[in-house]
Amino acid sequence: MNASESKHATAPVGGRVWFSAVFFGLVGQVAWVVENMYFATFAQDVFSASGRADMSYLVTTLMVIFSAVTATVTTVAVGGWCDRVGKRKPFVAVGYILWGLTIMLFATIPMRVQAARILPVAVLLVVFDCVMTVAGSSSNDAAFNAWVADNTKPSNRGRVNSVLSVLPVFAVVIVFIGLGGLYDPAKDTNSLFFIVLGIIPILAGLVALLVLKDAQGLQPDRRGGTLSGFLYGFRPSVVRGNPLLYICLCAACLIGIAQQTFFSYLINFLCITLGLGDGFVVPMAVIIVLSAAFCGGMGALFDKFGRRRFSLPLLFVTVAGILSFWLLQYLDGVGKTVVIYLGGTLMMGGILSLTGSFSATFQDHIPAGCEGRYQGVRMCFMVLIPMIVGPVISLSLGLDAMSMNGENFMPPYSIFLAAAIVAVFAALPILLMNRKKERGKDAAL
Repeated sequence: MNASESKHATAPVGGRVWFSAVFFGLVGQVAWVVENMYFATFAQDVFSASGRADMSYLVTTLMVIFSAVTATVTTVAVGGWCDRVGKRKPFVAVGYILWGLTIMLFATIPMRVQAARILPVAVLLVVFDCVMTVAGSSSNDAAFNAWVADNTKPSNRGRVNSVLSVLPVFAVVIVFIGLGGLYDPAKDTNSLFFIVLGIIPILAGLVALLVLKDAQGLQPDRRGGTLSGFLYGFRPSVVRGNPLLYICLCAACLIGIAQQTFFSYLINFLCITLGLGDGFVVPMAVIIVLSAAFCGGMGALFDKFGRRRFSLPLLFVTVAGILSFWLLQYLDGVGKTVVIYLGGTLMMGGILSLTGSFSATFQDHIPAGCEGRYQGVRMCFMVLIPMIVGPVISLSLGLDAMSMNGENFMPPYSIFLAAAIVAVFAALPILLMNRKKERGKDAAL
């Protein structure tokens, strides 16, 4: 067991750091929930209402893939830029303001379009999503995540990253329960919904100008040229010199693929496939609260006993939770209700806990002075690849389901079986990572 996972007393996290991490992390996740779930749901509703349900799968997949590519390229560039200038605050503050403005672009898209406008609207949805992603990835993925790495230590990263990994579920509560009443697929427009949501990151950006502080001792790092600095984490020699970091990212990548296989369709799976309609809010709220408690408890255990020993058990729990949603097609009555709540908690709680654990381990092994540069590497493994492979899997399964169900849009149960199969493969890098830690080695792959 290495020093980052010792049983020594954990380092305290200051009040300002906690506030900034939770506040800006939560606002960022509110915006990402809109991008990852509501933009996809919005696109699916637009094309379903316009008589082109087949476009729902296609446009959702294109939005996710192009957004992932945009996010990764942006994070690589801006992460390297952050390191070179030795600042995070201006990127977070200005980026959040621009993020809010770009969310408002979706207010211009109507809920029903004529046949002649299907293609232009599809293009606009993809373009608007990419424009918003540039602002979001600059401020959150690159600058804010580098700020977190700057302001935490190996002995408290388990807690901080577990809290951060829970924030997406609280963001879901805010968006779906607090603001979901503003969104109605039956309306002709949902412009007010996107305008209100856009205001939130704008206000956060203004708060960042007043509250956020860069870590003491943060200095510009101009080693190498500009381009070589941006691509530092992708050099073969760097990969060979930091094997645990990349093994950890491989495990996170597989969990990310599993999540992205079903995540963009989760709302409509609950509403349409399970037939819950507007009643999906109650089980989702309960699952969110229980998942948050589960992940928070795991974060405390990570810092006290070390993350390594929990990785495989958490993976088994996650796979069991995902599989339970596939089994819902064979259940009814009380059994179905129990599985929705229990299985959903295991699925989301497990994914969130594993994500927090892998994020903390990744930060432990970032070479000093390269916190910004490595955010692009993280994005490649945890966003780009998952958000390409996962949606392609669900696209193929969704179109196959439409051939059996007719032209009705109904996310199939099979997306959860596929997600569980992908997640199982994460056991391989986890075992390799644990073995290297057990031996106390960090040798080249």
